[in-house]
Amino acid sequence: MNKMMKKLSIVILVLGAVALVMGIAFVYQGVSKQALLTGIMKQENVKLSALGVTGSKANEIIDGAETAQIAGDTVRGHRHSIAPTYADLLAGGKFDPTNPKDLTYAQAVNLENYLYLGVLSFGVTTIAMAAGGFMIVVGLAIGAIGFILFRLARMSP
Repeated sequence: MNKMMKKLSIVILVLGAVALVMGIAFVYQGVSKQALLTGIMKQENVKLSALGVTGSKANEIIDGAETAQIAGDTVRGHRHSIAPTYADLLAGGKFDPTNPKDLTYAQAVNLENYLYLGVLSFGVTTIAMAAGGFMIVVGLAIGAIGFILFRLARMSP
């Protein structure tokens, strides 16, 4: 029984170490990708006021999930003022890149998608960091259980 308990404790310690390492990797990836996204958005140096946002947030640079969401929603509103839907824009015809209205609508769709993709990306990095933090806690807990079992196995005759 003593040998089996030692082997079990070692397996548990290894699992705890694996969970700890994976947690650290998740947190690192989440933090590094969030910093990358923030840096790229800051380089663009676009303020919410450039999109027509007024109020307390108007002078903020689009550099995070909240400001990207506000900007995306604003661009979406502007796009809908051109045409409520893409089908309405085309009115049974097809896209004409020489038509300024069609071109403006297409550019708005691209910008809106970029901003919403940023919102989604910030959400994914947050999930990665949260999952990593949880893995670290679980890894430490499993490691502590493995250590206790190992000590008990050594103490028993």
